[in-house]
Amino acid sequence: MLTNLNLNLLRSLHMLLEETHVSRAAQRLHITQSAMSRQLAQLRDLCGDPLLVRDGNNLVPTPRALEMQDKLRVLLGEFDALLADKPFDPKLWQQEFVLSSSDYVAQYILPDVVAVTTEQAPKVNIAYRLWQPEFLANFEQTGIHLASTMLAQKPQHLSSVEIGHDKSMCVMRADHPLSGREEISCEALVTYPHLKVTGGGDKDTNADLALAQHGFQRRIALKVPFFSAAVNALKNSDHLMIVPEHIAYHLARESELTYRPLPFDTSEHLYWLMWHPKYDHDKAHQWMRDKVLHAMQTSPYSIGMI
Repeated sequence: MLTNLNLNLLRSLHMLLEETHVSRAAQRLHITQSAMSRQLAQLRDLCGDPLLVRDGNNLVPTPRALEMQDKLRVLLGEFDALLADKPFDPKLWQQEFVLSSSDYVAQYILPDVVAVTTEQAPKVNIAYRLWQPEFLANFEQTGIHLASTMLAQKPQHLSSVEIGHDKSMCVMRADHPLSGREEISCEALVTYPHLKVTGGGDKDTNADLALAQHGFQRRIALKVPFFSAAVNALKNSDHLMIVPEHIAYHLARESELTYRPLPFDTSEHLYWLMWHPKYDHDKAHQWMRDKVLHAMQTSPYSIGMI
């Protein structure tokens, strides 16, 4: 069969199995949709199997295709390693790189990443997605190259590095009735309505669990997706907001807000930068994650700058 096989077809098959979509696979390989369709027809003839069959608007891999997928990934990885002798030059790198985290990171830290990328890798396009907890279970299918979020333990089945850690605080307007107290009781904490920022992952479940252990429950009177909306609401109401300390600290520095410790201990918040293991040795990915990690650890708005 090898005498009749163009090895580029193997890469096309790998991309088709990853995307299960002809157009998207064609885009990633920078060929036309019709060319990809012709290659799929060739692959079907060579393998004696349909490989991908239509199910509504989707393409579903056959058992034969699934059996081939892991072997194909290893084989192409070996080919890439064989040919990966030339040094990586970020100025020549062309790709859309997908980052995912909270809107806090998008507002305060992403600009540093964009500045470095624009200068050193000018042909790279960055796409940003708000992190959602459900992304963790099917990370590879999300199309995200690099993500950061708060997790209680090291993420399973993903490569990661710990960025930092902190604890929860209670944020309020500077002249809030509770702002003059050095300590806030559980009773006082649940007397006032609370605000919750929903975008970018969980930030306050640990506090709710601790409150429940003390026999209390707060009322979430307002949910908003972004911190900019949360800040405006806090400044103009008696609402309280429970967030990680580094966020509380930096919001208080920039707005007419203040923050106080909670009346109980909660588990530490651990922050992770994570990616799929298939990118462990990818030079472009290594370059980008080094830049993102540096920005997250050294930005004036980062965890380490409290």
